[in-house]
Amino acid sequence: MTTYLEITQVKSAIGRLPSHRGTLRALGLKRIRHTVVHEDTPVIRGMVNKVAYLVEVRPATKKS
Repeated sequence: MTTYLEITQVKSAIGRLPSHRGTLRALGLKRIRHTVVHEDTPVIRGMVNKVAYLVEVRPATKKS
């Protein structure tokens, strides 16, 4: 069974490192309280770890 992660941006990207802003964009996050669902892969986990102080992550049962 494939697992998914629900990723929500909780802090602003203003004034952050350009690479961190780019990582948020690559995850598909556009604004505070915007939520996206991604498959739980090592690539996505690495991106989330890089911007962990800007996002909140919860497990999701299926992609909606």
